[in-house]
Amino acid sequence: MTQVTMTVNGQAASGEVEGRTLLSSFLRDHLSLTGTHVGCDTAQCGACMVHVNGEAVKSCNMLAVEANGAEVATIEGQAAPDGTLNAIQQAFQDHHGLQCGFCTPGMVMSAAALLKDNPKPTEAEVRAHLEGNICRCTGYHNIVKAIMAASGQDVGAIAAE
Repeated sequence: MTQVTMTVNGQAASGEVEGRTLLSSFLRDHLSLTGTHVGCDTAQCGACMVHVNGEAVKSCNMLAVEANGAEVATIEGQAAPDGTLNAIQQAFQDHHGLQCGFCTPGMVMSAAALLKDNPKPTEAEVRAHLEGNICRCTGYHNIVKAIMAASGQDVGAIAAE
């Protein structure tokens, strides 16, 4: 067993893990942060997306020991302490960017990474960025609208596919 310590959503977190414990498992099973979903365990679907030291990573593809000492942000840390949704979360709600909700945490975390690096992406850039996130329900149109709206851009010109 190995002791890991990290800061998760601004709070110190630690625990003993086996060397093979995935970051997604540590977050879900040790810290009870179940908003990080596990859909594939092969880094294909993006449902487990979190930020580690400011970079978007698929937490099912990273060991917890690799995040030792890191700053980790999960979907639970995106809203304000009083529960007020952040701009991306609110845009997903306003523009119906979710259906079953399983992919939504990963989509929101992926969108946050995109908007941090590119505050005014084009529709094509949003779609390209989302290639690592799979949604089985929405067809992505409203997700793209939500991300564009969260960036402060007009979503009226986004054509339905």
